Amino acid sequence: MSPQHDTSPQHDTSPQHDTSPRQDHARAASAFVANRGRATWHDQSLWFIREKRDRAAASLPEWETLRERASQIKAHTVAKLAHYLEEFEANAQRLGVKVHWAANAEEHNRIVLGILQQHGVRKVVKSKSMLTEECHLNPYLERHGLEVVDTDLGERIVQLRQEPPSHIVLPAIHLKKQDVGDTFHQHLGTKAGADDPQYLTESARGHLREKFMAADAGITGVNFAIAETGGVVVCTNEGNADLGVALPKLHIACMGIEKIIPRAADLGVFVRLLARSATGQPITTYTSHFHGPRPGCEMHVVLVDNGRSQIRSSDEFRRSLACIRCGACMNTCPVYRRSGGHSYGSTVPGPIGSILSPAMDAEKHSTLPFACSLCGSCTDVCPVKIDLHHQLFTWRRELALKKLVPATKRLSMKLLSFVLQRSWLFALGGKLMRRLVPKLPRALLYNRFNAWGRQRELPPMPPQSFRELYVIRKRDAASAREPARAAPPAELPSKPSQGDAA
Repeated sequence: MSPQHDTSPQHDTSPQHDTSPRQDHARAASAFVANRGRATWHDQSLWFIREKRDRAAASLPEWETLRERASQIKAHTVAKLAHYLEEFEANAQRLGVKVHWAANAEEHNRIVLGILQQHGVRKVVKSKSMLTEECHLNPYLERHGLEVVDTDLGERIVQLRQEPPSHIVLPAIHLKKQDVGDTFHQHLGTKAGADDPQYLTESARGHLREKFMAADAGITGVNFAIAETGGVVVCTNEGNADLGVALPKLHIACMGIEKIIPRAADLGVFVRLLARSATGQPITTYTSHFHGPRPGCEMHVVLVDNGRSQIRSSDEFRRSLACIRCGACMNTCPVYRRSGGHSYGSTVPGPIGSILSPAMDAEKHSTLPFACSLCGSCTDVCPVKIDLHHQLFTWRRELALKKLVPATKRLSMKLLSFVLQRSWLFALGGKLMRRLVPKLPRALLYNRFNAWGRQRELPPMPPQSFRELYVIRKRDAASAREPARAAPPAELPSKPSQGDAA
């Protein structure tokens, strides 16, 4: 069956058509947060990477210049996106690459399946690709009888556990080595209870080597596509992308249309920023360039929109397309570090995911922009200077206008707005609360209806408000000055007489 004719309902896996219920971030995070030890360890692990990023950034005096340059290149590219995509297509075809265009996830999946079926492929190895995760390519191909093996070690671990990645750069960051040991014992036959990283890594290498040797095709993501040359660049630390496409005769590279950059000269800007922002490394271990197929082989590039044009048309959120998927915003985000990536229910979690996901499905991901303290740390570390926390704040307004904010929150915000517009009412309410709250039964304040109080305690009620303290201190200061003003000036010494001087 040709892929164009494959319209069976079970293949409709695009996030745009995902009818799963609304994702409640707070509720999804509760299980992760309940395990205090794991949550603390997760927090500290990511902060360790954030600190490495800081040291790597500080080692380059031109760091801020690179960020500004990258931001300008991305803004220019997004403004002329159609031009550069067409330039890339023409140059890639000149190199012998077959270029495909996919409007959405379904079309992407059908195109990839069609290519694989035309070549009689049964076994596929795939390097890390968040786009294929976004399109749910793995389950789609598996339903058509193909074996798909993720070859990035972290992705292979979560694939064996039938979990989605929890981080776009560190897919298994939520797991400890004991978890990996149990998974490998169950699926790879390693020793029970073994958790030595060296032993587990060697076991995984042997397992993946067999998959590489047996693969009929290799699928990769794309970190950067260069319009000027028609080539694509894939960055990895394990070399799995190179091995995955070096052995089979068929290479399919899947990329979102925002991955385009104009010139080869621009690549150096992003390569210097990417690894330093992601893991604190000077550069990824492998930065592989693909310019056309090898002799006797085929190379395909699938360009995927899947909602990106819609984001590009938005003045408020267009800048989010500049993201180079380094994950720095996740490593620094206090909410992500303490709630885990799975709580976002999205392929791309964290601050950037909380912008991109509502753009795909506002109703399903309506809680994500509120999973943010608006501290701005994500904006500070973003290598392409995306104003993340400003866009998250804007999303809250957009969701309110779409009436996708819960009625309880809307009501409470209206009530707060009413109070804050009347200073006398604010002062009166504060005075009443300071007197009433300490006398209320605890069960009335902390119960299952008060989500705010489930993990937090109110501070002790102060005896006076800030306004009252200000008045008191101003009055005391005035009183302290008053005696000095009232006291007669100190007598000056009498002018010495000529006799004294003598």
